[in-house]
Amino acid sequence: MSNNRISLTTQNRLIISGLILSTVLIVAIAVFAIFNIQKKLNEGYQNFGRVISKTLAIESIDITQGLPEVEAKKILQAHSESILKSHNDIVYIEFRDAAGRILYSGHNPKNIEDTSPSISVSSPMMMPDGTNMGSVTVGLSGNVIEEISSTTRASLLFVFSVAWIVFAFVILINTYLITRELRILHDGVSKISHGAFGFKIEGKDVSSEVQELFDAFNDMSNRLHVYEEQNIEQLTLERNKLEAVLMSIANGVVVCDNYDNVVLVNNHAQKLLEVNEQQLLDTKIQQYIDTEGNFCFKDKIEEFKDTPLEQIQSKPIAFNIEIDKRVIKSIISPMFTRNNDYVGYIIVLIDITKETEMDKMRSNFISNVSHELRTPVTVLRSYIDTLYNYGNEFDYNTQKEFIGIINQEIIRLNRMVNDILDFSRLEANDSVEKSANNIVELVESCANQVQVLLQEHNLKISISKEGDIPIATFNYDSIERALTNYISNAIKYSPENGEIKITIKTLNDNNDIEVTVSDQGCGIAPEFQKKVFDRFFRVENDTHTVKGTGLGLHLVKTTIEKHHGGRVFVESEPGKGSTFGFIIPVVPVERNITL
Repeated sequence: MSNNRISLTTQNRLIISGLILSTVLIVAIAVFAIFNIQKKLNEGYQNFGRVISKTLAIESIDITQGLPEVEAKKILQAHSESILKSHNDIVYIEFRDAAGRILYSGHNPKNIEDTSPSISVSSPMMMPDGTNMGSVTVGLSGNVIEEISSTTRASLLFVFSVAWIVFAFVILINTYLITRELRILHDGVSKISHGAFGFKIEGKDVSSEVQELFDAFNDMSNRLHVYEEQNIEQLTLERNKLEAVLMSIANGVVVCDNYDNVVLVNNHAQKLLEVNEQQLLDTKIQQYIDTEGNFCFKDKIEEFKDTPLEQIQSKPIAFNIEIDKRVIKSIISPMFTRNNDYVGYIIVLIDITKETEMDKMRSNFISNVSHELRTPVTVLRSYIDTLYNYGNEFDYNTQKEFIGIINQEIIRLNRMVNDILDFSRLEANDSVEKSANNIVELVESCANQVQVLLQEHNLKISISKEGDIPIATFNYDSIERALTNYISNAIKYSPENGEIKITIKTLNDNNDIEVTVSDQGCGIAPEFQKKVFDRFFRVENDTHTVKGTGLGLHLVKTTIEKHHGGRVFVESEPGKGSTFGFIIPVVPVERNITL
């Protein structure tokens, strides 16, 4: 669009609209007036013709009564000619008898070429006794009425034109005066906006209302000047406080003015966006590029500007950006002054990488649980249905084999359900009931419970203890589940004919007990060892993929660290097996641990 193109202001549009409206109104009034005057003139002219025809009818009866027809015609002719000569607007006069025959028809010599009169009026010739002697018809040219109409129209148009010109002139003069006063005020406001506090405006020949406005402006300017001198140091201090608050906020904050320029960015925002303050200040936020080379704020800033502020206030624009594998939630909100004037917007940056990972893990967990639960249920249904319908056809060994498979799947299904239930229960409870127990007996009991699984995989299990193991205070059931989980995992990942070692020993002058479970499995890569105790985390590799919910080791961590004040650990080397262990105090110590 050309810069020279004139853009109409609201005031100009109102003035033009007023002139157009007044013009239409004046024209409408003029047309209405002319129409009504013309109508009245036509009606009067019609009545004039009737009066003339009736007068001629009465006079004709009077002057021809009792005369012979030839004499009567001469008298009517003479009388008609005298009337035609004396009235230029009468085109013709025509007399007819009672039978409709023309007795006399005369035309005005001045209107002899006009054969079509404007108005023709007929009146009957009646005797005093009511006898109809004929009729008189008078034709009028309408020249007089036309002259009067033309003069009237011209006069009305002149009057209304003068009125419109005066009205428009008054509006333009008034507009000029108002615009002049506004220009003076605008110059003063411009001075104030550029920091010229104390500037005064002087108005000459202005209205009293405008003078009051000028006086109020001058008073405001003087107060601002005084306020600037007295409080500039305090304002600077308050601004520094505000910046200090924004800089210390845990979330990232980027403040932009109404022109998209970054005017403030706190330390956390610099860290999240991986830029320093000098790189971002006084630049357009739309120009920021993420690690993928995308303008991650550009589209959302445009959407923000295209959305009404009322809608943005109730529902700020929120979106996610990804920077160096971190997911950052960004929220754009408008910024207003105390007077509700829009001055820019704020972008709040929140690192939600962990929450995003947790959501992904939860989704994977739900998917895994659904899949893992479906598998044993399908197997159980298949084998039970087969035994129910065809059991009589199988021998004893086959039936026993089917029942054994069903039993294994039930154990597997029960373990999964227990993991889920234990997860919910242990996460909800902050403490469990504890009592004095012998940890050695608990280890031996757990080893005996898995003998069937050991035989299936041709595995051996050995238990060794170092020194005297004291009686410890712990929750028997939860420690039993934790140790059983360690042993079950060792069985799953151990090769055929392997050996599982369980070691029990004391630490720190018999104040802590350490239990470890070692296998000869595939081992765990170093990058996964810190994550194996996280909820929903499962290690998958090309050589060994074991199904599960990903909750078992997390339940162990919750049991040992949250409820018993202990510690879990893992030592592993790929291809050489793993050692999982836990340490619990003999006398439990309450700890506030976030898992």
